[in-house]
Amino acid sequence: MKHYAYPRELRLLTPAHFQNVFDHPPVKAVSQHLTVLAKPNAFDHPRLGVTVSKKNAKLAVERNRIKRIIRETYRLQQHKLVGFDIIIIAKPGVTQLDNAALQNLCDYLWRKLNKRCKQFLSA
Repeated sequence: MKHYAYPRELRLLTPAHFQNVFDHPPVKAVSQHLTVLAKPNAFDHPRLGVTVSKKNAKLAVERNRIKRIIRETYRLQQHKLVGFDIIIIAKPGVTQLDNAALQNLCDYLWRKLNKRCKQFLSA
């Protein structure tokens, strides 16, 4: 039985973890509103970090909504993803998306990222 939880082991927690992914990520998935960077890790499961700047989402309510939806889609897709450290960066205009549109965009990016990660590992 699969557990659809989001424990600490599935998160990037320290600035060093984030910096490791920011330094030359080999796998990227980009859309108009979100950028996804990924780098292989030493674990058998993916880890997620989300950044939404005040410049792109002025209100804390908006930043929290965006992060909550991204984390929820990750929680449901985590079993399909391979062992990579993943960072999602929000771009300007992401606050214009409603919840359903943001969720659909995230689902699309998870599929795209999973495909590219598998291609990277097989190359």
